[in-house]
Amino acid sequence: MLELAWPWFLLLLPAPIIMYFLPSAKPKGEGIWWGNSAQLAQYQDNKVMSGRLSWSYVCLFMAWVLLILAISRPVWFGEPTKVTPSGRDLLIALDLSGSMQVTDMTLNDQTANRLDAAKSVLSDFIQERRGDRIGIIVFGTKAYLQAPLSFDTKTINQLVQETQIGFAGEQTAIGDAIGLGIKRLEDRPSDQKVLILMTDGANTAGRVQPLQAAAFAATQNVRVHTIGIGADSMIVQGFFGPKAVNPSSDLDETLLRNIAAQTGGEYFRAKSTDELRAIYQTLDALEPTPSEDIWQRPLTSLFHWLGLGSLAFLALALLASNALSFNRKGLTDLTKRGQS
Repeated sequence: MLELAWPWFLLLLPAPIIMYFLPSAKPKGEGIWWGNSAQLAQYQDNKVMSGRLSWSYVCLFMAWVLLILAISRPVWFGEPTKVTPSGRDLLIALDLSGSMQVTDMTLNDQTANRLDAAKSVLSDFIQERRGDRIGIIVFGTKAYLQAPLSFDTKTINQLVQETQIGFAGEQTAIGDAIGLGIKRLEDRPSDQKVLILMTDGANTAGRVQPLQAAAFAATQNVRVHTIGIGADSMIVQGFFGPKAVNPSSDLDETLLRNIAAQTGGEYFRAKSTDELRAIYQTLDALEPTPSEDIWQRPLTSLFHWLGLGSLAFLALALLASNALSFNRKGLTDLTKRGQS
């Protein structure tokens, strides 16, 4: 559908026609006098070329019409499209320390390490968060921003799948990861700032203590949900045969509970891939995305195209006028040569 922002400018369209029919300033009964036969011949040639002159007038009129239409600012409204409104800014802090390579999880009925299980569950979780801006923080000995907050969940998911154990070091800097998350969320509305921190160990590195970072997160209205990942029992082959061990003995559950409690979040314990998947389903319910879609119609301004069209017709009018002047000069030279 086409609409005009300033339709009253269309009143100027007939201005050239009105000016054409206005009374002439010179009397119509003016006599015609030719000083010699050369002037008479030139007058007749001008009558022959009047057709070319009329094309110049047509181009000028078209340039005027397109200019007035451009000034009226026509806008084309496209078909309505569905747009999911902006939801939360959600950062996911993923532990890449050396302990994440422990194979105490299952994936597709096969043994898998903790990171592979986490990436599989995160992939489904990210794809379901339509309308949210999602970012990824990876941490080990240090914390790094793997992917800034973005609506492009496809790219975010790809970056998650590209993470590898040891990218950020072998130790675990939980406090630095929380601090980096606070920094990336500081300019966002207070009711939209969420950090999900997933780890399998205790804080063993970093410059910031986790509880200090959690206290500061609470002042900045950043809600931190913590997830402790790792089985509590697995069979390993020892010197005297198979034996049961606790692969999550280094997990500091007390710390993770305190971090969540200080910031208004929840603590979850994932002992298997299915439990981890259920946790992210719970988080999806705790931090819902907008349920109502917004319909909008794209707008396309035609001002530039009409303006370019007006300039093109003006150029054609100038070319026609210059060609007419050149032909006149050539005819005058031929007449003088004929007289001589």
